[in-house]
Amino acid sequence: MKLSLLSICLLPTIGFAAPITTTDELIKALSGSSGETIIELAAGTFEVSKQLILKKGTTLKGAGMEKTILTNAVSFQGNRATLPDPEQNHEKFDRTGYLIQLEEKASDITISDLTLTGPKLHGAIFGWGNQKLHFHHLKIEDFMYSGFRSYDTRELKLHDCLFIDAGQRWEDGKPGAKGGITGGGIFTFWLKDSEIFNNRFLDTKLEPNLHYYGIKGRQAKRVHIHHNTIETNFSIEFAFENDEDVEIDHNICHGTISIPKHSGGPVPKDGYTFHIHHNYFTHGYAIEYSRNGAEIDNNLFDFDVVKADGNNLISEFGNHTSEGPTVFHNNLINNPGRGVMWLNGPYANLTVRNNHVITRTTPTPRKEGLFGFHSKSDFKTFVFDSNIIECLGQERPLFRNDESGKSKVENNKLVNISDTSRYQNKMTGAKIGPEKKLKFACGVNGELLVDGWEATPKNKG
Repeated sequence: MKLSLLSICLLPTIGFAAPITTTDELIKALSGSSGETIIELAAGTFEVSKQLILKKGTTLKGAGMEKTILTNAVSFQGNRATLPDPEQNHEKFDRTGYLIQLEEKASDITISDLTLTGPKLHGAIFGWGNQKLHFHHLKIEDFMYSGFRSYDTRELKLHDCLFIDAGQRWEDGKPGAKGGITGGGIFTFWLKDSEIFNNRFLDTKLEPNLHYYGIKGRQAKRVHIHHNTIETNFSIEFAFENDEDVEIDHNICHGTISIPKHSGGPVPKDGYTFHIHHNYFTHGYAIEYSRNGAEIDNNLFDFDVVKADGNNLISEFGNHTSEGPTVFHNNLINNPGRGVMWLNGPYANLTVRNNHVITRTTPTPRKEGLFGFHSKSDFKTFVFDSNIIECLGQERPLFRNDESGKSKVENNKLVNISDTSRYQNKMTGAKIGPEKKLKFACGVNGELLVDGWEATPKNKG
């Protein structure tokens, strides 16, 4: 075992305990703790031969990322046979393979200023029924399934963390080279009243199973995800029923935000399911649908014309009828590739307004309409209003079928659009294009500045 300097401070009003220098002493201190307990670790590598259990009120604090390192000893490994965990049958979650487990239903736990790593463990932290959690300034690197895995968490505040290769894909206890379930840097089941911000997610591996999702969830309510930089194939995924008031903003997303649900899912009585705004997207397959009660606005979708070739910005692969609504407005869209929106199933109550779309000839080249909808959609509830849509090079139709022409299409500036005979596009005199200039900072600590069509690192020059 590698030893580190370690001190533990017990906080009623009795002062500080003597420093702890062995794993046995640390585990004994944790098991005997009650009330407010602060465990502070100095710089060094600390290998644990058994899972650390954190009780209510515990603070575990190191000297900083990469200065204090917690990892597993060779004798402490997760059971590969239980991966992936059964997402819908939470009673069968294997909690034993995590470096740290939060005591069931314990609250007021803080973990900070550490590196957590364990290539033979399921993950860094597991929690069940916890609330008032605060995780910050953690480096979570190289785990088999997920960084933080939880069930029924409330009042989580997770920020200023670095996730590197924090999970993998598994199928029936074996690496999921051709299928299976992928873990997440953060993988929550029932998350409420929480905030996730200023985190960076990196994915450096090449093998097909050695990848993970940035933030993955199964139902979220009143959750704010902002100012993260997510460099994983799927940046964020919430594919579950009854999501409410999930705000996703000011993130840099190099992968997809996936929010599909059978028939679009229910709409909250007050509020929205997802509000996705002021993000910077670089992946042509940017949003996976279908969802009801969503608003998508003031984003810069900035795609490479070659890489975006076969993608639709918004894609839905199901075939069920969804009632909406979706409001898609004030976005800038550069090189949408195959198209801006493709909904495979019938949809209703869609508004597309005040966006600016610029297409360029793709390598294929793409000739289909920029918007593809099921012919049985409720087009009398579709509105295309005050958009600028310019096709530079290859002429493109607006729609992929004649039925879509029954939508209300008015006051749009259409350049090199080939199917204008399908609709009237009456001019109303209202402002065309985005209602105001797109200007915001996004990513970790606002590291990227978006100014109209331009995205520039904050510290450039």
